[in-house]
Amino acid sequence: MLDPVEIPLSLYAHFPWCVRKCPYCDFNSHQLTASLDENRYIDQLLFDLEADRVLTHDRTIETLFLGGGTPSLFSADAISKLLSGIATRIPIAADVEVTMEINPGSIEQVSRLAAYRDAGVTRLSIGAQSFGTSQLQKLGRIHDPDDTRRVAAAARQAGFAQVNLDLMHGLPGQTVQDAMRDIEDALALAPDHLSWYQLTIEPNTVFYNRPPALPNDEMIDTINEEGARALRDAGFLQYELSAWAIPDHKCRHNINYWRFGDYIGIGAGAHGKLTDRGRIIRTTRTRLPEDYLRSPNRKAAPVAEGERVLEFMICCLRLHAGFRLEDFQARTGLPGSVLNPFLNRAEERGLIARDQEAIIPTERGMHFHNDLLALID
Repeated sequence: MLDPVEIPLSLYAHFPWCVRKCPYCDFNSHQLTASLDENRYIDQLLFDLEADRVLTHDRTIETLFLGGGTPSLFSADAISKLLSGIATRIPIAADVEVTMEINPGSIEQVSRLAAYRDAGVTRLSIGAQSFGTSQLQKLGRIHDPDDTRRVAAAARQAGFAQVNLDLMHGLPGQTVQDAMRDIEDALALAPDHLSWYQLTIEPNTVFYNRPPALPNDEMIDTINEEGARALRDAGFLQYELSAWAIPDHKCRHNINYWRFGDYIGIGAGAHGKLTDRGRIIRTTRTRLPEDYLRSPNRKAAPVAEGERVLEFMICCLRLHAGFRLEDFQARTGLPGSVLNPFLNRAEERGLIARDQEAIIPTERGMHFHNDLLALID
């Protein structure tokens, strides 16, 4: 039986505006073409939150994530208003993790970052993407490498103990040496977490319509191998397909996603997952910011039992630690025996290892992640 009280709860708030839309980005982001009425948007986020309060079942929010788009286009006062407004509606854990995404081209002052910290933000995620000037230009980014260096230094000066850098590889025209130089430059800033992921060309993007020349598969494999070695040598542990952290600095919010936990999603285009009375509910909001400001147009639909296995596996098999059978049962409401056909096939191919309690992707299973998921009925 699905018991929501036993499932951790997070909250994601989406900020849909950017200074400029990047050509690779398929997120719900929109170029800011007029003045930003931040108070109106914050008010709508809090109004939006009311719709999901009944599904929280008096749980405490363990983590919050302010993503985008570019949340750092909003002032510290606006962020404070949002976080305090959330706290008056839903209990928040005393040790809550509050992550905010920062675009290096939108902010660099220590005082402003300190104001975000005072507002309740505990963790910054800086969208570096690359330290190559030409690469950043090809990616359509509004910042340069020195902007990232200044923001990372300012984050520490402002008192942030948790700082993530987003870094991409497999970029247009990138060599193995370029990718390794990016990692070296990132490590020089002493982050405690790196989100290191490969550029993929997604539909409805400029790159999809006009594909750039990307490194071939052999180069990508070399980048992955040499990059992983460099990160391990620097004391980082890979705990998820694209996530590396020094000990005790994993992103708790993302772990809750990958463990099939619950999360409220508010903001234009936001998605949520909530457990309620034996059901798993997926929620969505309208995508266009101007429509959202008129009405969030929240929609909710139950996840069919037949879809729960795939959704759970898509999440949990990203984690190096895998998952426990008891967690599968607690978070899907299904008996562990329904996994046996998949587990047998995956084990025969050397993609997972298992014992009486846990299912863990092997190194081969992590490398051939899509092949592993393809075995699910």
